[in-house]
Amino acid sequence: MVGSEENYSGVIRHSNLHGGGGLMAGRGKLDAGMGQNRRALSTINGPIQHPCAVYKGNVFSEKLAAQMANKQQHQHQQPPIIQATKPPMSSYDVDDYKAAADDFAVPMFVQHTEAMLEEIEDEMDKEIEMEDLEEEDIVLDIDSPDKRNALAVVEYVDDIYAYYKKIEGSSCVPRDYMDQQPDINGRMRGILVDWLIEVHYKFELMEETLYLTVNLIDRFLAVQPVMRKKLQLVGVTAMLLACKYEEVSVPVVEDLILISDKAYTRQDVLDMEKLMVNMLQFNMSVPTPYVFMRRFLKAAQCDKKSEHMAFFMIDLCLVEYPMLRFPPSLLAAAAIFTAQSGLSGFKQWDRTCEKYTCYTEDQLLECSKLMVSFHHKAATGKLNAVYKKYSTSKYGHVAKYETVDFLPDEEDMV
Repeated sequence: MVGSEENYSGVIRHSNLHGGGGLMAGRGKLDAGMGQNRRALSTINGPIQHPCAVYKGNVFSEKLAAQMANKQQHQHQQPPIIQATKPPMSSYDVDDYKAAADDFAVPMFVQHTEAMLEEIEDEMDKEIEMEDLEEEDIVLDIDSPDKRNALAVVEYVDDIYAYYKKIEGSSCVPRDYMDQQPDINGRMRGILVDWLIEVHYKFELMEETLYLTVNLIDRFLAVQPVMRKKLQLVGVTAMLLACKYEEVSVPVVEDLILISDKAYTRQDVLDMEKLMVNMLQFNMSVPTPYVFMRRFLKAAQCDKKSEHMAFFMIDLCLVEYPMLRFPPSLLAAAAIFTAQSGLSGFKQWDRTCEKYTCYTEDQLLECSKLMVSFHHKAATGKLNAVYKKYSTSKYGHVAKYETVDFLPDEEDMV
């Protein structure tokens, strides 16, 4: 035993002296002997399942199976080489593969029935309709583009128009004030206003001057009896006062006397001017329909044609005595509503217009019906100064457009 140990230790020492070749050689013989009886891991442990592997195509062909078998036999004959290799492809059960292929033969998106597709389309249509409704319900900020414009006074404009809306009643007159006049009536007032519209157009005055002129006439006649022969003098003097308040270049008194066919003298005009400013207590700052028109046109986002049509509608109302029952803000809103609806052929009044005008579509219908009736007879009536004014190219010939047909006829008006 001792000799054996010595021999063994001698072998080790001898191996160490020679760089360990004996031990590695003995191990090589051991591995070579085991290589004859070594089996593949797939045979011992069964097929290796790779859950992440995806098998595409059909079942393995016989040729591919033979190649795999030859490869395994070749591996049995060759000594293993220790290196990083890919894991061998495991065998796949043919029946299991067929069953899996049958289960997923048709993609999921193809399995939707026609009914399901129609339901999806219906849902998409509903979403589109809801988006359209939401767009209609959006209230635009009409002042946001003018935030850098100091003249637009964006910080105060809402308060200013709230104040105009609050005091507009003070600029209105009783709807039946003509009953208190002993010598004039509403028809005479209409003739006077129609003539002043023509004078205003020939003098090329600003629009706000015309509306203030008519307002001064009505407010004065509501508190002061006037004889028939002085009615034209009231109109001329009211225009002179309005020009002094609104215009940069004011017509001289002689020009106004000349257009009235020299029916009055210069002193007559000056005396009537004193009387009017005293009776009106020098109150010239009143919200006329023009004040609201500028704001409401911006809210309605009207183009030039719609703007001309809206002013045409409201100028027609200036001549009509019955329209005094409506406040200036409602006249302006109804004129824009009627103009836009007439040009487009259908009613137009969105949430933005409701917010900035404070009027709904139903509140405007009565006034709009009257405006439509005035448009019907504008070309045939005797008081046609408004029609001639808006038949010119300056105003886009809007007076010659057909009247709206979506509103009830005159017989149905209240």
